[in-house]
Amino acid sequence: MSNTLELLKDLIRRPSITPKDEGCQDVLVERLLPLGFTEERLNFADTQNIWLRRGTAAPLFVFLGHTDVVPPGPLDAWQSPPFEPTLKDGKLYGRGAADMKGGIAAFMTAVERFIGDHPEHKGSIAVMMTSDEEGIATNGVVKVVEVLEARNEKIDWCLVGEPSSDKKVGDVIRVGRRGSLNAKLTVKGIQGHVAYPELAENPIHTFAPALNALTEELWDTGNDYFPPTSLQVSNIQGGTGAENIIPGSVEVLFNLRFCTELDEQIIKQRTHAILDKYGFEYEIQWRLSGNPFLTEKGELINATHAAIKAVTGYETKDDTGGGTSDGRFIAPTGAQVIELGPLNESIHKINENIDINDLDVLSEIYEKILVNLLA
Repeated sequence: MSNTLELLKDLIRRPSITPKDEGCQDVLVERLLPLGFTEERLNFADTQNIWLRRGTAAPLFVFLGHTDVVPPGPLDAWQSPPFEPTLKDGKLYGRGAADMKGGIAAFMTAVERFIGDHPEHKGSIAVMMTSDEEGIATNGVVKVVEVLEARNEKIDWCLVGEPSSDKKVGDVIRVGRRGSLNAKLTVKGIQGHVAYPELAENPIHTFAPALNALTEELWDTGNDYFPPTSLQVSNIQGGTGAENIIPGSVEVLFNLRFCTELDEQIIKQRTHAILDKYGFEYEIQWRLSGNPFLTEKGELINATHAAIKAVTGYETKDDTGGGTSDGRFIAPTGAQVIELGPLNESIHKINENIDINDLDVLSEIYEKILVNLLA
């Protein structure tokens, strides 16, 4: 069994449900310190972050990842316990196998082999880890980046080990991500008896036309790199639970995944303009999860394309789909950022898994990227 597989099994056994780390970062420290890395713990509140760096010269290449995982869900729905790594039919099952402990294990062994072959490599290599990517991510990478920026420690290339692959490992890399803007809208009415609607004001009724307008709005048509912006309603709550009471308010949660054609302020202005047309009283709270970012072709993308082609024999596709990632905190510093990791088919699902053959392929690709950039 491969070194990568054994490391992944060790990581899966640690039930690091966000924002817990459960010793995962200690495992990485034990492996990297003997290779000449320095260790810096940058913990904030309940989040554990670590910055491990080898070398002081530019350019700086960073592997970025998160040791936390989402909750496993109902345990009896799993074919094997989620935190007991289980091999079956060529796949390793366990929470975090693909998202993203598989990527972590692969880049760790890639780094070990690369340094063994190139102890005097150019520039520097760093590993950045957080235990809060699956949560609200307020004390994770965003805070580490603030520390690095304050001391002018600049990242040139950043590879995020998120599960980007589609049908086979390395067939897709993320070269950007859409922005994510959340809204909590409260529409106010007047509570009353359903038999006397003239004495009440039903906020569900008054909001309905505005809801239709919001969901039918053509925010943009996308561009060469991003699909069109999408607004999706995730929750609507109103009423007391009684059949005969007109509610006094209704709460609506919605999210916009937006491309580089828009920004936060334009979205807010257009949303308010739509709501204001209908004359009801409302309050809205906004929360920006991240702005869109895009890495254009350059050394990192070129090195990655070449590495995937050399290891697998096929070409990779540049893409900006999916949700958000911690890459959104790195890109504004000016770094080139991509995401490359395992298949994403089983992430966050019951019986999450990774093909064990993919682990070694991915590790080899990571090593080849390092060779292309730093050897």
